[in-house]
Amino acid sequence: MSSSLHTSLCDLLGIEYPILQGGMAWVATAELAAAVSEAGGLGVIGAGNAPGEVVRQQIRKAKELTSKPFGVNAYYLSPFIDEVIKIVVEEKVSVVTTGAGNPGKHIAGLKEAGIKVIPVVSAVSLAKRLEKIGVDAVIAEGLECGGHTGELTTMALVPQVVDAVKVPVIAAGGIADGRQLAAAFCLGAQGAQLGTRFICATECKVHDNYKMAVIKAKDRDTTLTGPEGHYVRVIKNMLTRQFEALAKERAPQKEFEKLGTGRLRAAAIEGDDKMGSLMSGQVAAMVKKIQPAREIITEIVEETLQVFKEKQQYLRD
Repeated sequence: MSSSLHTSLCDLLGIEYPILQGGMAWVATAELAAAVSEAGGLGVIGAGNAPGEVVRQQIRKAKELTSKPFGVNAYYLSPFIDEVIKIVVEEKVSVVTTGAGNPGKHIAGLKEAGIKVIPVVSAVSLAKRLEKIGVDAVIAEGLECGGHTGELTTMALVPQVVDAVKVPVIAAGGIADGRQLAAAFCLGAQGAQLGTRFICATECKVHDNYKMAVIKAKDRDTTLTGPEGHYVRVIKNMLTRQFEALAKERAPQKEFEKLGTGRLRAAAIEGDDKMGSLMSGQVAAMVKKIQPAREIITEIVEETLQVFKEKQQYLRD
């Protein structure tokens, strides 16, 4: 197709297409991030709970694989968050996305270093608060997403955040193809962040058992686990049944934490699809195959353009 997708987000981040890859811990490695950036999106390394020097190694590996902009997702529940931010500044990373906390104390330092700051938000109030302290954009993530979730769906959250802030809004949660990206644009978003679709990218280094769990998933095969207010969306397996048992017993949060410790690594690295935490969004059932990141992005862009072309039939002079 001769047309292409371009929004203000592309100019802000120096990317070709308004598509970000989610910074998933144990999943979003340098190889995946570099491949997404090379394909015209914004690849993001997931720092997770990794020590700062491990994140530095990942950043340097990504720089060897691409000269294009990429980001790092800083996880604010990590005990290493301060050193991760320090290393991101030292390594001159282009973008930092943030999750599981308020990045307020680091924003000035990141901005001073010329780094774009884009937090994930699940509520309008947080988006407004973060805009006031200088973030460059926000990722409005609905509860359809994999991993940690909020309370609102993407369809409800995105337009409310768009109306509440002036910075670009990136939609996330429940987006895997061009139809959903087109819908995000119609809701007022300037782009979208995808996680689950990229689990099955060729360049993603997670265990094949994890990828196959996503590919085999049906429409109702994800569920929310964990104590109330700390929900995590994963694919159903033996682990989720044990979480359900704890919920029925109204077990204290420490019991959930004990059961959940190390489970994401078990799934992503060791391939434990029974007792591993197979974090995945509700769009898992839409992911049909393993394919290169470039192919994924090309497909989504072409599908989006086709949607807009076809829907012109609804317009009448």
